[in-house]
Amino acid sequence: MQLAFRLFLSLTLAAPLFAARDIGTVNVQGDTTVIPITVSSSSAELQNLALTAFNVHGRYKLVASGGAYTCNFTPAGSSQVTVSITKGSSGSPVATETVSGTDLRNALLRAADVAVTKTSGLRGFFAGKLAFVGGRTGKSEIYTSDLFFGNLLKWTSDGKQIVGPRWAPDGSKIIFTSYRTSFPDIYLLELNTRRISLLASFKGTNSGGRFSPDGSRIAMVLSGEGNPEVYVGNAQGRQIHRLTNNQSVEASPCWSPDGSRLLFTSDAAGGPQLYLMSAAGGGMSRLGTNISGYCAEPDWSSADPSKIAFTAKVGRGYQIAVYDMATHASKIVTKAPTDAIEPIWLGDGRHLICSFRASNTSSLYVVDTESGKATRLSPPSLGNAASASYLAR
Repeated sequence: MQLAFRLFLSLTLAAPLFAARDIGTVNVQGDTTVIPITVSSSSAELQNLALTAFNVHGRYKLVASGGAYTCNFTPAGSSQVTVSITKGSSGSPVATETVSGTDLRNALLRAADVAVTKTSGLRGFFAGKLAFVGGRTGKSEIYTSDLFFGNLLKWTSDGKQIVGPRWAPDGSKIIFTSYRTSFPDIYLLELNTRRISLLASFKGTNSGGRFSPDGSRIAMVLSGEGNPEVYVGNAQGRQIHRLTNNQSVEASPCWSPDGSRLLFTSDAAGGPQLYLMSAAGGGMSRLGTNISGYCAEPDWSSADPSKIAFTAKVGRGYQIAVYDMATHASKIVTKAPTDAIEPIWLGDGRHLICSFRASNTSSLYVVDTESGKATRLSPPSLGNAASASYLAR
């Protein structure tokens, strides 16, 4: 059983920290309906950032002129951007809005999100924040940044192996697993003070910490009583109680968007599959993905609660799949050259971020689950990047 648990964790632990290889944009056949859009700005910096943002979005195709919409972004102060949207060749106005941010870069990304909503009806995700494990120093450390790796900050410096950083819903804390001792333990990083405190360090393995949507509870996997099982405690890591109780191995718990259920990986059926249970406890039921004998690392979309992303074994490697709870159907949405792992939904319920992993590299990609377009986010200068967590803003 312990061997199976290590197999689940190997998806996130096996990526070495060497120089990353840029494989560019990957496309998988799917919905290719796009909106041609022209982006402009009087500021070269803002225009480049806007072009970068719209380039990763699967709903849009950037054109120099003649698009269905033209979006102009104008600086309106040190932390404000005005977005003006006109339609087609007629140039008829659609919307004009001045957007504030924490700085000019953040204001541009927020203004671009406004443009997405005005032109497509979709929620924007450009202004969100990332937490991830980076190898810039040759060691695995926790970093945060915006979605396009601006405002990059390093938060740890001890050089110990780190797995699975996850945001608290209010963005004030990050929970993560680290091998600071002989076994993995769960830690809490408070961003305001940079204080790191031990949250769970029981006998055996402690991993998979994840905040509930309201931030009041933490799901985790502990093996102190035998097999790795799913537990839930309060936000301080206390009042911990066991939810699963069986001879199988559980891993990677995540919450339903309303916080009423947990979704996790278990080998109760003989191989890793996805299971659901009430967050209050009770029986667990298998989610019939019907796509692979190996399904792990689930993430439940808060923007579209019918969508669940997960890692599936395909041939000799791993790819990202999406299960639709409305149609009870699954589909593979990536075509990474080797492995695509660790899916995390972005804020629109259509795009996700994941790690593309090869033998000596790991990079973060945005994937449009409708069209299959995959675009690299993490710059080669950062080294390896993996285990992303996204905070909507």
